[in-house]
Amino acid sequence: QVQMVESGGGLVQAGGSLRLTCATPISIFRTTTIAWYRQTPGKQRDLVASIGSSNSSTHYADSVKGRFTISRDNAKRTVILQMNSLKPEDTAVYYCNKSPPLQGYWGQGTRVTVSA
Repeated sequence: QVQMVESGGGLVQAGGSLRLTCATPISIFRTTTIAWYRQTPGKQRDLVASIGSSNSSTHYADSVKGRFTISRDNAKRTVILQMNSLKPEDTAVYYCNKSPPLQGYWGQGTRVTVSA
């Protein structure tokens, strides 16, 4: 079983920024589209942003366009989610996984809390 490792969450005021990091297994980093997802209690896990293996194709949920940026750090084998202009509705547990996701790859997630 392979798991991603997410980090970088925390508590921030509305309008602030956070930088999330996803450490990925070398077996998938270079060849797979990686995505960030988020989940709030009682709701399904939704895709936030994804980045293709070649780093040339990115996709964002409408709710985060213009505020979030997804990127790859090839040297560190990580996928970064830079979150700016955060809103209280961005509060969630954030996960990374392949896109589409595979059950065995879910990590523990990292919690983001945005206060009004």
